[in-house]
Amino acid sequence: MPRGERPLDAAGGPLAEFAGGLRELRQKAGNPTYRVLAQRAHYSIATLSAAAAGRHLPTRSVALAYVRACAGDEEQWARTWHETATRLAAAEPRPPSASNASDESGGSGESGEDTARPPYAGLASFQPADADCFFGRERFVSDLADRLRHGRLLALFGASGSGKSSILRAGLLPLLADAVVFTPGWHPLEECAIQLSARARDTPGRLLAELSADPVNLHRAVRQFLADRPENDAELVLVIDQFEEVFTLCTDPAERTAFIAALVRAAQAPNSRCRVVIAVRADFYAHCTRHPDLVEALHDAQIPVGPMTTAELRRAIVQPALRAGLTVEGALLAHLTAEAKGQPGVLPLLSHALLETWHRRRGNALTLAGFQAAGSIEGALAQTAEALYTQLNRHQQQLARQIFLRLTALGEGTEDTKRRLTRAELDETDDTALILERAARARLLTLDDNRVEIAHEALIRCWPRLTSWLTEDRDRLRTHRRLTEATDIWESFNHDPGALYRGVRLATARELPRTDLTRRERDFLDASTAAEVTEATLVRRRLQRVRQLAALLVLLLLAAGAAFEYAVHVQHAVTRQRNVILAQRVADQAAALHQDNPSLAAQLSLAAYRLAPDDITRDGLLSATATPLGGNTSGLSTVALGADGHTLVTSEFDGTVRLWDITHPHHPAVLSTFTAHAAGSAVIALSPDGTTLASGSSDSTVRIWDIGDPRHPVPYGPTLRGHTQAVFSVAFSPDGKTVASGSYDHTVRLWDVTDPHHPAHLATLTGHTLNVKPVAFSPDGRTLASGSDDRTVRLWNIADPRHPTPLATLTGHKDFVDTLAFSPDGRTLASGSDDRTVRLWNIADPRHPALAGILTGYADVVADVAFSRDGRTLATGSYDRTVRVWNVADLRHPTQLAMLTGDTSATQSVAFTTDGTRVISGSADHTAQIWETTVAAATARACALTRRTITRAEWRHYLPGTGYPAPALPLAGEPPTEVLRWRLGPAARNSRPGPESGNETPQGTRA
Repeated sequence: MPRGERPLDAAGGPLAEFAGGLRELRQKAGNPTYRVLAQRAHYSIATLSAAAAGRHLPTRSVALAYVRACAGDEEQWARTWHETATRLAAAEPRPPSASNASDESGGSGESGEDTARPPYAGLASFQPADADCFFGRERFVSDLADRLRHGRLLALFGASGSGKSSILRAGLLPLLADAVVFTPGWHPLEECAIQLSARARDTPGRLLAELSADPVNLHRAVRQFLADRPENDAELVLVIDQFEEVFTLCTDPAERTAFIAALVRAAQAPNSRCRVVIAVRADFYAHCTRHPDLVEALHDAQIPVGPMTTAELRRAIVQPALRAGLTVEGALLAHLTAEAKGQPGVLPLLSHALLETWHRRRGNALTLAGFQAAGSIEGALAQTAEALYTQLNRHQQQLARQIFLRLTALGEGTEDTKRRLTRAELDETDDTALILERAARARLLTLDDNRVEIAHEALIRCWPRLTSWLTEDRDRLRTHRRLTEATDIWESFNHDPGALYRGVRLATARELPRTDLTRRERDFLDASTAAEVTEATLVRRRLQRVRQLAALLVLLLLAAGAAFEYAVHVQHAVTRQRNVILAQRVADQAAALHQDNPSLAAQLSLAAYRLAPDDITRDGLLSATATPLGGNTSGLSTVALGADGHTLVTSEFDGTVRLWDITHPHHPAVLSTFTAHAAGSAVIALSPDGTTLASGSSDSTVRIWDIGDPRHPVPYGPTLRGHTQAVFSVAFSPDGKTVASGSYDHTVRLWDVTDPHHPAHLATLTGHTLNVKPVAFSPDGRTLASGSDDRTVRLWNIADPRHPTPLATLTGHKDFVDTLAFSPDGRTLASGSDDRTVRLWNIADPRHPALAGILTGYADVVADVAFSRDGRTLATGSYDRTVRVWNVADLRHPTQLAMLTGDTSATQSVAFTTDGTRVISGSADHTAQIWETTVAAATARACALTRRTITRAEWRHYLPGTGYPAPALPLAGEPPTEVLRWRLGPAARNSRPGPESGNETPQGTRA
């Protein structure tokens, strides 16, 4: 019996309240054991139990993991955690100041203010006076000084917040005998003249006039300034910080060019006594290349400033504290280095967080609790963001909202993340440039060359204003994001009209506020609207011409029977052409409605097919009648169908395996769910009799499961170990006694599972030079095929599985091989690849395989292939979100039977039902789909999906110019071919029911 938790101290204060809340949350969740909570939260039992013990405040991540495991409100508990941390910090005594260290009361003077000098600079850059507190860049500064001794002009390039200013001011300047440091500002020549004149005790007006007249005068002025000093002992170093202001603030191109020329000539003159160091933000590198003399000077003078290493970060954190007589708690140091490592713009944020932690120090120690009470890096970042926003005017605030929303990628079942965009996505206005510049200075954004991104994703989580923007209308944000992507595609296709919006997509996009759109997005919508109007006008004109032609033909009928016959032929041709155009447009509109209104989408797709039965409308009908299997918690990696044809097994990327009853394919039911591998990403295979399941995982292991009772699956025997990297695929031999596994360790392993309670390793197959991905047994069990990232397929003789031998190597794929499948007769092998093709191999003689055919037309990776039981049909799934069905009876001339669309993310796996009439697919969008492959079955399914007959108004909107159908719904036992008979001209003439009272006059045959 588990031991109960220690009672909490009633007077324990904030800690006891917080721990009591966690315990109450656990009790409401059904009081799961800590072992169960550990499996859900991915933290140890000791860590989670300590979180609710009330002895100390757990970290934010541990607390939220505990809440998540108990199905609590994470947002509410995040606020509770911060409130508790703040209360604990307020309850701690303030540390004594440096001048009152002996104050026994623990205060900091009569005023209560902390008068000790902070050891950290906060968001501001380090200055020369802070040199004694500047650590971590010693090696970089030493190398910089050495480079300066051998070169007369150096340029530091780095992202905003990488520490360039601090390196120059607190690192390099104290090492220089004579230096002038300044920022260019609005008038760089004037600023240069002012700084040099102050050193020379001269008036800046005269020097400014000389610099404006001839840039060489800067070189002369420096020589004059040093004229009274020995020639070889004295030089002046000009340090220009934030050199990008030459491009952002200086609006006079002539002054900009003159200033750059003056610096270059002062450094490169034969008798120069001047050295120049500039610090430039990395995103302004292209601006520098527009000045040829500067480009030549920078040829061997560029010094990149990157993120600090772990050792440098430790020195930057610990050494200032040590000099101030403080210590840094080990947990705080580990947390800070882990969070800041590799972040290009995090140094000012780190310094600011440390400064706030110093204000909350405990005695002479900087603690993790104080850091968390200060809001950590996230809290400081949120305060900075709010300060920036409040300083903008109303129009700029609206523009800032649009920019930050564009910089956020909406999560689908995950947290929102930052999104990098190019400046071309934003309107080039003065306000846009100002916001980007201020945000970069405030360390909120990182500007790199032509790209913009949020400096830290903590801004998305912790800036309340941005959070409220993101939660106002996420559907509208998704619509806007899709519009942006469509605009990019349209521009990449040189404004091709075929890439424009139409129908429902256009109507939805037009509902977005115009003020939220950029110029290019407005141009895209305007072009889409114009194209729709043009197409509608064209359809109306065609209808008008057809009517005029019909009237003329009636007159000609009186003159000659031949003319009448010709007129009827023309009429039918035009009607067919009109029907094809209209039907294909309706099919597109039905696809767009499938997710939100399946009933209307099914009726429209059926109407489109009956109006013009061709490949496009057929695929639309098949796609609109798919049955989704939802409820999955992650993307699907594998789908497999049991031997009974009723049990479906799906595996997910998070390691979850689900067993479904699909006896009634359109009413699937979950039989059981279990976690095959806690480490995540499970791949599965079923034994031929369907009672045993093998699973492989990224944890490098294979497990065998008893699913004879699909409602209570249990594991067999020990876990199979031997692979050293992730297992990508598993497969059963036809007799069910052997399992093959392919792994990223470049090998295939064979396992004896004759007794699944005592599985044993048989052999290891080597030969592939890169990751082994798919493995597949031939139907006779004597041949094994394996595919690899080395772009080959290998065939192995495994008649004796303990002594496998290679048979042949199949080459031809131009990228990774991702999937393999044998035909039921064992004479054909299908292989799918990252090169966007499926290759069909004749392996009647496995020692001499030959390429028989290639399937093309995919827009992305082919992830899975599967044969039907008669071997005449092949199904494929691709990352281009399609399932394609092929007739492969003639391998040299395969034909596509259907292309099924509807998956909203990459299609990962496909399988045929036992009768071959349906295809099952699994997708990264967390769903499996059951697809009909015949028009008759899809028609019946469309009738079953009909919940409300399409109205006259809807019919006129989607199918103008055609007769409204009789509002018939399928009746019990009624054949599908006799329901929903719409009067749509020649396509339905032979099966059209007679007119009903109150219906409109049929117009399809008259159009």
